Amino acid sequence: MKALKELGLLITLSITIMVSPVLAQSLKKTENTNPYTLVYKGAITKNEAGKVNIHLVKYKINGINIAANVYTPANYNPSEKYPAVVVAHPNGGIKEQTAGLYAQHLAEAGYITLAFDAAYQGASGGEPRHTDKPQYRTEDIYGAADFIIRYPGVDAKRLGVLGICGGGGYTLKAAQSDKRFKAVATLSMFNSGEVRRNGFQNSQVNTIQERLKQASDARTLEKESGRIPEDGRIETGGKSIFSGVASITDEEIAKTSTDLYREGYEYYYRTHAHPNSTFLYTTSSLMDLMTWDATDHIALIDQPLLMIAGSKADTKYMTDEAFAKVTNSKKKELFLIEGATHIQTYWRPEYVSQAVNKLTDFYKTNL
Repeated sequence: MKALKELGLLITLSITIMVSPVLAQSLKKTENTNPYTLVYKGAITKNEAGKVNIHLVKYKINGINIAANVYTPANYNPSEKYPAVVVAHPNGGIKEQTAGLYAQHLAEAGYITLAFDAAYQGASGGEPRHTDKPQYRTEDIYGAADFIIRYPGVDAKRLGVLGICGGGGYTLKAAQSDKRFKAVATLSMFNSGEVRRNGFQNSQVNTIQERLKQASDARTLEKESGRIPEDGRIETGGKSIFSGVASITDEEIAKTSTDLYREGYEYYYRTHAHPNSTFLYTTSSLMDLMTWDATDHIALIDQPLLMIAGSKADTKYMTDEAFAKVTNSKKKELFLIEGATHIQTYWRPEYVSQAVNKLTDFYKTNL
């Protein structure tokens, strides 16, 4: 079982409750009393005059309700004009975790920022839950731009985007065509298509066809409704099958050898646990994920690009691959945070401060 979880092999699970006993225990450990359910250190607990404020908002993308948080700078005046940054969260993550942390820090630097939950995930709408299809995640970023450029005080001509982990891969895809984003940045970029197809660090190349078959079978189960509708529409009425990890013990975490998964389990199920955040995605999503790649057509990115990664991150190879393929950017930079692993860039103050300082300089120059 450890090997399956560690390498991200297909795990089909029938989930009947959204918060497992282990996760509930984790939430109890964190004792989250934040009124906005933010789980990161230094999070806003109340809106005060003269300080960064948080605003809970909702908007629709293709008829689906999206839950998001807007952070406004200190002494925000809606009649003035501010640059803005959209922040896309990691796979399994939500707006209350590292996406919110970076959104808050960038607001402290003078930006209006938007951290949102992807459709089908977090507090956003959409069924089946935990669907993680690249086209939806890219549309989420387009939709975030649609919303924030109309927010009071935002200068639509100075819009940036930051994608973290899986959100970084989807950000690279969105920025290929959405030229409203004048500056593009990623942190600890994770190419979801490459990993779901080839396995983490290319560990599952020999099982691609088998896993595509399992994904196809999972879609069949999802679509089974027990009847043929008169109008011929295919309905979702069957059973959703999930891949990923629903819960994990402390012993299993300790025995996980890869930094990404061991520290990821600690982050999502222990230190920064939130009931809306899980390590799950629908198995049928693999049909789309495994045929997708963040670097396809990446030469279309001509905006300034900053890619940040930890020097010790076992995911760094994905940032290196993508960065090399960006050949038409007006200017691009790869910035390494010395000594940091992938997950440590999410929360460790000494690494977060380096990333925020670099991002602030980057956006200041290019927005």
